[in-house]
Amino acid sequence: MNFEHFFPVWDQLNATQKSRIQDSLIERQIKKGTMIHNGSMDCTGLLLVRSGQLRAYIRSDEGREITLYRLFDRDMCLFSASCIMRSIQFDVAIEAEKDTDLWIIPPEVYKTIMEESAAVANYTNELMASRFSDVMWLIEQIMWKSFDKRLAAFLLEEAAIEESSRLHLTHEAIGSHLGNPREVVTRMLRYFQDEGMVKLSRGMIEITNEEKLRQMV
Repeated sequence: MNFEHFFPVWDQLNATQKSRIQDSLIERQIKKGTMIHNGSMDCTGLLLVRSGQLRAYIRSDEGREITLYRLFDRDMCLFSASCIMRSIQFDVAIEAEKDTDLWIIPPEVYKTIMEESAAVANYTNELMASRFSDVMWLIEQIMWKSFDKRLAAFLLEEAAIEESSRLHLTHEAIGSHLGNPREVVTRMLRYFQDEGMVKLSRGMIEITNEEKLRQMV
């Protein structure tokens, strides 16, 4: 499918605006593990995922990471164009969690069209509000939910994404998603294993009692 089938307000653009986007559009194939955008000093452009999976996260001065949200097919990322979003005052990094095909709209092109088109401006505001809702939800989880509940929810979410109870994840990777040291993740996973909810092996976690995990959440 072409770009126009993925961009929600394409039909509300005029011919000149459509042509401007098509002439400047960049199509890229990104390998798993590739850093696409690295903080506010980087202004990559608007990312629209055709297929694959991206991760948006922030990193502390000490090097600890926490995932803000994921991007899947048809999702668009605004934080990768922070130079046109002056209200964004924190550094967001974006990397490919899986091999990903995506389009990049140059920031100056998108900014011009957003200023011209009420439909694009409204869509951008809605998308921004949705992303900040994701971030606020994350803050609430960190503040009010214990780590065992957050870890159980994460494992269930991963199982749903991968459509499998066998998750190829390291403890360090989970710590990066949840913002906790690897040692804390390992201790809690061992507790889960002792309780019969998961089975641990090198580089893999198998969910053995999904219902018990759900009850914990």
